[in-house]
Amino acid sequence: MATLLHIDSSVLPVSDSASRAVADTFRTSWLQQHPDGFVIYRDLAANPASHISAAAQHAGYLSPEEHTVEQAAAFAERKELIEELEAADAVLIGAPMYNLSVPSTLKAWIDNVVLIGRTAMGAATLAGKPVIIIASRGGAYGPGTPREGYDYVQNYLRGVFEMMLGMEVEFIVPELTGAAVDPSMSELLPMYEESRYRAHDEAATRAQNLAAKLVEAV
Repeated sequence: MATLLHIDSSVLPVSDSASRAVADTFRTSWLQQHPDGFVIYRDLAANPASHISAAAQHAGYLSPEEHTVEQAAAFAERKELIEELEAADAVLIGAPMYNLSVPSTLKAWIDNVVLIGRTAMGAATLAGKPVIIIASRGGAYGPGTPREGYDYVQNYLRGVFEMMLGMEVEFIVPELTGAAVDPSMSELLPMYEESRYRAHDEAATRAQNLAAKLVEAV
């Protein structure tokens, strides 16, 4: 039985959030393919992880016996998040673009789970684990667009999960989501609808393929 860790970070409900909606399609398709699978869900907007503190940071490089009372308390949450990530067979993350970057709640979660010597930079606990990231954005930032080069979501998350954590990263990118709510972008609605349809289709297909692969590996 495979475990999927599902992380959402959008402040919007699923009815208004492209990242939540596409992630929901992925999760639903994954469970249809693997009904015996287990999903761990974290909504970082509703229950945010603590911002990393000096005590939690220092505690990561000490043995439990060396922890002060403050460090032990601070590291407890960090340890829970790390163990949850390590135990998952695959990870699904909803990462909408907010002001060219990721939501602060997602950054806080990342700061907790990245631990050099355990999860990051040569450590093996997460190496090769698949992570699918729904990187939704209000505009278009791909090659040839006026905003090319201003997407700090994919570059940042690829650096964290691929370079630092050694995970296998895949992106699904629903874009031009602003056209659904901004009248000044109404002419882009057909492109938004096409992107939305493609993202949901990709999510369903990739979820089925990943679930099948994980079942075969068991």
